[in-house]
Amino acid sequence: MDDWKTRMHDLKNEIRVLNKAIPETTKAFGGLSKSVHDAEVLDLKTKEYIAIGIALVQDCEDCLGWHVEQLIRAGGTREELAEVLAMGIQMGGGPALMTAARALAAWDQMTAEEGA
Repeated sequence: MDDWKTRMHDLKNEIRVLNKAIPETTKAFGGLSKSVHDAEVLDLKTKEYIAIGIALVQDCEDCLGWHVEQLIRAGGTREELAEVLAMGIQMGGGPALMTAARALAAWDQMTAEEGA
């Protein structure tokens, strides 16, 4: 079983190292991320659900962990996440089913102390 909190902590440290190696690229990516988050038509929670759906069908577990963590901060619920995962499974089939199980495990582990 993964320790998702440690995994996300380690990933953030790895990204900091990457930022130092290719600062212009990561700065540009950060600007793109900021412009997406600052757009006002969809709220942040909805955008995080979209990111989770894409990460699910792209089979990017680190992306799932990252966006599950952001979703928790944005006020998402486990039930809402489960419906997003169901839609991702419909679109992605068996591989998405396997990855969806990991995303829900990340949610459960990251919220365990909060009682969410």
